[in-house]
Amino acid sequence: MSRKVLEVSASVCLDGEILRRIREEKRLTQLYVSKVVGVTTDTISRWENNRYPSMRRDNALKLAEALEVPIEELLRKPAAPEPLPAVSRSMLPWVAGGFFAFAILLVVLVVAVGKLGRQLPPPASITAERILPRFAAPGAAIPVQVRMTQRTNEGGYILREYLPKGWKLLQSNPPASSLDNDNGMVRWIIKAGDDRERIVYLVQVDRFARKGSDGIFQGEVVAGSGGSQTAVPVHGEGRVAVAPVLWADLNADSRIDDGEMLQASYTVDEMAGVHIDWLDLERLWNAGGYRWDDKSATFVPVRPLDTQPEAAPR
Repeated sequence: MSRKVLEVSASVCLDGEILRRIREEKRLTQLYVSKVVGVTTDTISRWENNRYPSMRRDNALKLAEALEVPIEELLRKPAAPEPLPAVSRSMLPWVAGGFFAFAILLVVLVVAVGKLGRQLPPPASITAERILPRFAAPGAAIPVQVRMTQRTNEGGYILREYLPKGWKLLQSNPPASSLDNDNGMVRWIIKAGDDRERIVYLVQVDRFARKGSDGIFQGEVVAGSGGSQTAVPVHGEGRVAVAPVLWADLNADSRIDDGEMLQASYTVDEMAGVHIDWLDLERLWNAGGYRWDDKSATFVPVRPLDTQPEAAPR
């Protein structure tokens, strides 16, 4: 995904024709989309017919999640500028004089801005990258990391994460500044001077999440202050497969081998401040295998058949 900088606004302009085309191409009904976004089918119809010129940003993000496209694809593109009128021969001297005056004014402005730029601190610049496990079992907890990269942090920033529908935040470091588990939105306010490299959290998968589906994460970082605020999308991984697989099992073979356990130990260290049950991981590692128990929503250790002792001869 390209790193586009979006202006911070409570609402965005939607292109209804594009919304309808994408929904029909994906063979999705207005009823399905309305359920995911949390609005009525009449609202979806009004959006598609451009009867609502704008919509709330959080609804736009949910709409993009339902259609599985970047939010930028749904936004109205700026109109192309109209061609300039032709200039008559008698007006040419006036036009030439105007261009000359404009050129002088432009040079003066460039010099003034250059001097001002040397006096001001560089603008806030910050990016974020999300790290997700490949798999998540229904009802299980998975670790999520958001790594922060910044050149300057004069005014602090806000990280906003949108969780998959029905998934809940359990713990985070630092603690969330604002949490709406019903709508799956979490916000962290990071003040100036806090140069942490990552924000980490545990999220519980919806117990009724359909196996074979995907959990989709979206987010953005708001940085700057006053009129220079900008919102940058969180990059990195945004999709995790719902399957009866432990998050540390990288190849989904129902066992935790030594290499995967080593990688899990790094993840546990990086997730400092939230509780990951290392003893439970060790138990599954020592057993040689595991299976998912739907009733208890837990992973149960299983000893592989090829390591079972042979029956004693009679």
